[in-house]
Amino acid sequence: MGQTFAQKVLARKAGLERVEVGQIVEVEPDVCLSHDNTAAIAKMFAAIGVERVRHPERFVVVLDHTVPAATEKYAQGHAEVRAFVRRHGIERFYDAGVGICHQVLPEKGWAVPGALILGADSHTTTYGALGAFSAGIGRSEMAALLATSKIWLKTPRSFRITVEGALGPGVSAKDLILHIIGSIGADGALYASVEFAGEAIRAMDVGSRMVLANMAAEMGAKNGVVPADDTTLEFLEGRAQGPFDPVLPDDDAAYDRELRVDASRLVPQVARPHTVDNVVPVEQVAGTKIDQALLGTCTNGRLEDLRAAVAILRGRRIAEGVRMLVLPASAEVLVDALREGLIEPLVTAGAQILNPGCGPCLGAHQGVLAPGEVCLSTANRNFKGRMGSRDAEIYLASPATVAASALAGVIADPRGI
Repeated sequence: MGQTFAQKVLARKAGLERVEVGQIVEVEPDVCLSHDNTAAIAKMFAAIGVERVRHPERFVVVLDHTVPAATEKYAQGHAEVRAFVRRHGIERFYDAGVGICHQVLPEKGWAVPGALILGADSHTTTYGALGAFSAGIGRSEMAALLATSKIWLKTPRSFRITVEGALGPGVSAKDLILHIIGSIGADGALYASVEFAGEAIRAMDVGSRMVLANMAAEMGAKNGVVPADDTTLEFLEGRAQGPFDPVLPDDDAAYDRELRVDASRLVPQVARPHTVDNVVPVEQVAGTKIDQALLGTCTNGRLEDLRAAVAILRGRRIAEGVRMLVLPASAEVLVDALREGLIEPLVTAGAQILNPGCGPCLGAHQGVLAPGEVCLSTANRNFKGRMGSRDAEIYLASPATVAASALAGVIADPRGI
C-alpha cells in the first residue's frame, strides 16, 4: 500500500522508511514561524533556561498583526520582539510594513515543496499551496523549538478532495473552499492532512491555491496541501531560498475519506454569522445591508484579489454609508498594484487603502465594528466578536462578492453587477 503526502514527508523528516497513521515521530522542522506573539514566546523560552536559540537560521519572525502599533502595549511587544531577534541572531526578521506572515514566507522563498514548516499561528497551513507540510502549533511548542529544534508530531489521517471541471464566471477559489467547509463542517477534517487534487486545482495559480490551504484550518485540518507541479515551480523560480525536493502522494495511497466536487456547478458562496461552516449560496443572503466591506487579509489580499475588485468597481462609486477597507497582503503586493494601476480606481470608488498587515481581521485595530454593524469580509473567520463588538455580524465571501456588495450597499451576486 502506498503512502499519502503527510506520511511521506513525516517519514523523511524522521529518517524512517515508512510511518503509519497515528504514529508519533520526532522531527526537526525546516522553518519555524512566529509573529507579534514572539514577545510572549520569548518569555516562555527564557523560562526553559536555555541561553541561546539552537538553530536561529530556521526561524522566521514577521511583525504583522497590529502594525503600526496601536497602543503602548503593542509597541512594547514589538520592541521586545526586535530585541529578541537581535540577541539570538535570527536574521529572517521582517519588521512592520513588509506584510502578513502567510504572504511574506512564500514571497521571500522560505516555503518550498517537501519542507516541514511549523508556525505559532493556525493559518500556517497556507504554505501547503506550495507543496509543503505546514501546520500551526502552540506558543509553548514554539518556545520548545527555539530551545531544541525538535518536536513530536502525530502522523495525521489523510483526506483527499478532488475538484473536477472549471469554475464559472464570478466564482473563485474562495467560493470553492467555503462550499467545501459548508459541506463537511468546521470539524469535518479534524487533525487530517487534506490533499487537494483534480482538474480545477491544477488550473489554479498559486494565489488561489493559498486560499484553499489557508482555510483548510477552518475545517479542522492539520494541514492542507496542493502537490507541487509546474505552476509551483514557476512561482518559486527566482524566489526559493535553496534547493528543495518535492514530495508527492503515491498513486495507491489509502485515504481516510474522499470527496469529489464539480466546480462547474458552484455559484458564489457566503458564510453567515457566526461560524465559517454556516455557508449558503449568495442568493440566500442577497439584499442583506452591510456597513463595512473588507478586502484583504492572508486569505484574499493578493494581486488577483485586487484585480477582481477593480474589475467591478472601476468607474463606479461604492454605496453611501458603506466603508470599504482594502489591505494588500504585503508591500510587494501594494507596489505591484500601484504599478498596475489598481489603487487609483479603488480610491476613486471610495475605498480606504490600509497598510499591509492583518489590520481589521483580528479586531485589535483598524476597522473595528460597532454593535449592530454588519461586515462582509474576505477574511477566513467570522466568529462572534472577531472584529470588535460581539453584537456585530461578519459574513465571509470572495473578493468579487465583497466588491459587488460594497457597490450595492447590500450583499450582492457579483455575476449580476
